[in-house]
This record gives sequence, C-alpha cells and structure tokens, in this order.
Amino acid sequence: MEEPASTFTILPAIDLRRGRVVRLEQGRFDREQAFSDDPAAVAAAFRAAGATWIHVVDLDGARTGVRGETDTIAAIVAVATGGGERLLRVQVAGGLRDETTIDASIRAGADRVVIGTAALGDDHTLRATVERHGADRVGVALDIRNGEAVGDGWVPGARGEPWPVVLRRIVDAGAGTAIVTAIERDGLLGGPDLDLLAQIAEQSSVPVIASGGIRSIADLETVRAAGCAGAIVGRALYDGRLDLGGAIEALSRSGRPLGPASVP
Repeated sequence: MEEPASTFTILPAIDLRRGRVVRLEQGRFDREQAFSDDPAAVAAAFRAAGATWIHVVDLDGARTGVRGETDTIAAIVAVATGGGERLLRVQVAGGLRDETTIDASIRAGADRVVIGTAALGDDHTLRATVERHGADRVGVALDIRNGEAVGDGWVPGARGEPWPVVLRRIVDAGAGTAIVTAIERDGLLGGPDLDLLAQIAEQSSVPVIASGGIRSIADLETVRAAGCAGAIVGRALYDGRLDLGGAIEALSRSGRPLGPASVP
C-alpha cells in the first residue's frame, strides 16, 4: 500500500492500559481517562474513517519495560490486515527495549516499531534493528521535556539526553522516522509546540512525526508548515473535537509536496 510523496500522514493514537483505550495527561498515570474497552473496534473505526496508519502504545510497557498488551495489539493488527488485505499500517511503541521484543513485535505484524528508552545512551539496539529490518520499519521516539529526550515512560527522574544528541544518533543509525512528542503538551489540547517541531524538522534529515497538543485541522496545517511529515492525534479524536475523516480530507485537499520528508 504505497502513499504518494506529497502525503501528510495523520496517525490516530490508541494508547493501551489493562486492555482499554486510555489517554494520559503529560504522560502521568494518575491522570488517566478511559475511552473504550474495545481497542480493536476503535482501530476499525479509524480504518473506516480513512486512516492509513495507526499509532499503538503499550503504556505500562513504556513505563516498566515489560510488555503486557500483546494480545490486544494482535487484535488491532488483525483489524489492520482486514482478513488478508493490508488496509492500514500499525506503528507500535512502548516497552521495546531489546532486540528480542522488537523482533517479536515485527513478527506479530507491526509495520513500524518505535524505539525510545533503548535509543538513549547506546545505539546498539537501534543500529541492530535497522540492519535487520530496514529503515522504514524503525522509528525513534524523541519524547522531550525541558530540552531533553527522556525514556522510561516519562516517569519523574527518567533518564534523558539533550535532544540534538539523540537526533544525531537517529540519523547516524539510519532509522527511518523520528516521532517527536512535547511532553508538557501531551493530552492537554493546548496546541503543538511549533518552535520545537520547526527546530527539529530543520535539523533532521529523516521524516518527523509530531505529537502532543494537536486539537484541530488548523493545528495539523501549522505542524505541516513547520516541516513535519505527519502527526499523531489522540485526545482531540476521543473528545470529539476533531473528526478524523474530515481532517484527512482537509489535509489532502490542502496538501503540498513534502519531498523526501514524507513518511515512507
């Protein structure tokens, strides 16, 4: 399922905890709101609305490094494959901290894995994953708080590094995508951090997907104008502030060529 080079990709988010679809504010587990007990049905609704990618996160896996949503993600992948025909692609994140777990996720049907904590401090896992699976199958999370890319589910005291250092590691390792989240904006519907996104897009030679604070078609358009190739949208969809099908159509109508910065 090829996408034209001019596509700006909207990735609806499915954040999982205890088998439910939830949203957190600023990644805080004490600020959790549940939206659905049927993640596969949510994925089917996104597919019907015209999504070509979905972004799936195992939240407890991100925090602890122990994945617990394997069966739920398998059910989502089954929806994505549509009985054999690949109808949309699945980007999986959360708890992917070693080569064994990453490989298992790809075997289970993930089209792209997102490495976060494992890309901090050491690029061995990242490089090995790119070598085995190719750049298009590998993204790296730049989850940024106070100028640092942090891991470990963003818990207080989580280890971090200056984001330019991690961005250089992403480029040098040959990963295909950088997923940038402004943590202080995440889940609050306050708008994206356009200054941060523009800085990273300018310095990055790989496509940048934005996340955090996006609430409207206008926000999506400004994110694209900042140089991003796509955006992850979560709470605005679940709160009914943003219609996914309408957003996809609007961004398609107003699309402009993005050249090599487009999401592969």
